[in-house]
Amino acid sequence: MLLLVYSTPMNWNELLQPLRYGDKEPRKHDASSARSIFEQDYDRIIFSTPFRRLQDKTQVIPLPEKDFVHNRLTHSIEVSSVGRTLGKIAGRSLLESNPALQQKLSFHDLGAIVAAACLAHDIGNPPFGHSGEAAIGAYFLEGNGKQFKSFLSPAEWEDLTRFEGNANGFKIISNPYHKGNGGLRLTYPTLAAFTKYPKESLPVYDKPLASQKKFGFFQSEKTLYEDVALNLGIPSLGQNGFAEYQRHPFVYLVEAADDICYQIIDFEDGLSLGWIDFKYAEELLIPIAGDAFYVNSYKQLSSREERAGYLRAVAINNLVKEMAASFMQHEQGLLSGTFNRSLISGSKFKPQLDEVKKLSLEKIYKARQVIEIEAAGFEIIAGLLDYFAEAVLAAKVKGNTGMKQRKLLELLPAEVTNAEASIYQMLLNVCAYVAGLTDKHAITLFRRLKGIELPG
Repeated sequence: MLLLVYSTPMNWNELLQPLRYGDKEPRKHDASSARSIFEQDYDRIIFSTPFRRLQDKTQVIPLPEKDFVHNRLTHSIEVSSVGRTLGKIAGRSLLESNPALQQKLSFHDLGAIVAAACLAHDIGNPPFGHSGEAAIGAYFLEGNGKQFKSFLSPAEWEDLTRFEGNANGFKIISNPYHKGNGGLRLTYPTLAAFTKYPKESLPVYDKPLASQKKFGFFQSEKTLYEDVALNLGIPSLGQNGFAEYQRHPFVYLVEAADDICYQIIDFEDGLSLGWIDFKYAEELLIPIAGDAFYVNSYKQLSSREERAGYLRAVAINNLVKEMAASFMQHEQGLLSGTFNRSLISGSKFKPQLDEVKKLSLEKIYKARQVIEIEAAGFEIIAGLLDYFAEAVLAAKVKGNTGMKQRKLLELLPAEVTNAEASIYQMLLNVCAYVAGLTDKHAITLFRRLKGIELPG
């Protein structure tokens, strides 16, 4: 599909407005405040319950036995650190070329927007890594969830059958109704920077652009993103009544931070576990490090873990500089919509990064230990959905819940079992509840509902 380009590009004054849901006008800059509104976003995320749960969610290697392997929490913190640096470097250049912004924002604020969006980028992901998303979708496509199709619109059905962690993350961080209970009420620039795929689940494109490969909000949050886009001056690209928007330029910095971290640090995990021969670390990471690599400093390190850590650090440092420069080089294309690919795809180190990805795929992502637990995750997630979705069906459609269904409904949060909610909303909330479980909680709950294990 061709990308629609508007004659009037987006502009930074609108894109960076300090607005939260419900605000009548942008917040005024308060130089005396200890924290800017964007720094508050970061703090709201890091102290939230959904973020805390990432400490027991799979990054790549499920249920790791060694403590130096990354989970979703450590990955998110590292991505946020890289994103903050990217945002600050690019932010300083943006402020220099846009003097009017200097009266309202500092480059620290721009770093904080990217850092907050990076911190939350995996907050909606289910247990057991990306296979958790696939397991939820498969339940509705192939499992007992097929019976619900007739009750849903095509777009609602697509939300469930292609359940998307990005959209679930937006559901979590945009919820304005339950502040203190999952609703964070973040600023619009942070919400837009978070939304990597600013479209609803339909249509599905045969040859998608970078912003069209997945979707970024469910039907239940579509009007919320429409409000974000309207207030920030983000153009609509939707056709035939479907919601689709141009990306906020900061999405590219968030995406670059994630790309840098997962490619380099997943690779480092493979080295640490001994799944990837250490010779590849030097062969691939030293060229990426470039001038930041100091051979004398490297030779003084005695262990492989220290050397791997050094190579990771200098490689990331060089990639951050390159991605920030690339962002500024493509600034006008980002604002007009003519640029729609990842920043890292244009890296001069693409041959090395492609080899890193290839090795990680072969040695880590397809390792037997990983696949076994991912397969078990399918069984666990499908089992949990079966219990809770059947209880919703009994309550919402059949109107006659048995004792077992009533007990299952009592285990769910109140918003899931709200009698006024549609069957779509209830099913989506069941999926969001299961997606919110940690790996170990999902396993324990499944075993208890099966009667294999009892509390105590």
